[in-house]
Amino acid sequence: MASYRTNRVTGATSNIGRAIAEAFAAEGAHVAVSGRSPERGREVVEGIRARGGLADVLVNNAGIYPGDTTAATDEKTFDEVYAVNVKAPFFLTAAVAPAMVDAGGGTIINLCSWIARLGIPVGALYSSTKGAMETLTRAWAAEFGPHGVRVNAISPGVVQTAAPGEVHPAEVMMKGTPAGRMGTPEAVADAAVYLAGDESSFVHGIVLDVDGGRTAVAVIAG
Repeated sequence: MASYRTNRVTGATSNIGRAIAEAFAAEGAHVAVSGRSPERGREVVEGIRARGGLADVLVNNAGIYPGDTTAATDEKTFDEVYAVNVKAPFFLTAAVAPAMVDAGGGTIINLCSWIARLGIPVGALYSSTKGAMETLTRAWAAEFGPHGVRVNAISPGVVQTAAPGEVHPAEVMMKGTPAGRMGTPEAVADAAVYLAGDESSFVHGIVLDVDGGRTAVAVIAG
C-alpha cells in the first residue's frame, strides 16, 4: 500500500465521502475535507487530524441527487445538478491533474453510480451526470495516464445507512442480488483505497462496480 501526502475528497462531510476521507486518513494521508456543512466538516477533521504520507490523490465525490422525473425538472435544477456533479469535478481535475504531473504522479478517483447504466424511472438528470463522469474517467485516463496520473472510477450500488432496528426503504432494490442487502460507505471507501494504492498500479480507466452485483448479475425477484 502506498502512503499519501495530499488527499482531496469533495463532499467529505457525510456518508460515502466521509468514509473515504477516514479510510485514507487511516492509511496515513493528510486529507483535505470539503462539503456543505461546517459542523460535520469539523467533526470529520477532528477524527482524521495529524496523519501524513507521500502521494497525491483527488476523489471527486460531491454530488446532488434530485429524484424528480424529467417533466418535473426545471432548468434551474438542471443547471445546478450539472454544476455540482460535472462542471465542478471537471475544472477541479483540470486544476489538479497538471500539478500532479509536475509533482511526479498521482491518482484521481471519480464517484459514479449504478443508475448510469441501469435505468430507473426517476432521476434521469442525476444518472446522466454520472454517465458523463464515466466518460470523463476514460478520457482522463487517456489524457493523464501517460504522464503518471492514473484515473479510475467507482460505481456504488444502493448505499444507505438504516436507523438501528429499522429497514431502509431502499433495501427493496437489493432483493434478488448476490449480496441481498444494501452496501455500506466503508465498502466504497475500501475500493477507493485500493484504486489509490500500489496494488492497482496497472489499473487505468475502469469503473469499479461496488454494488453487490446489482448491475452485473440478473436480479431474481423473490
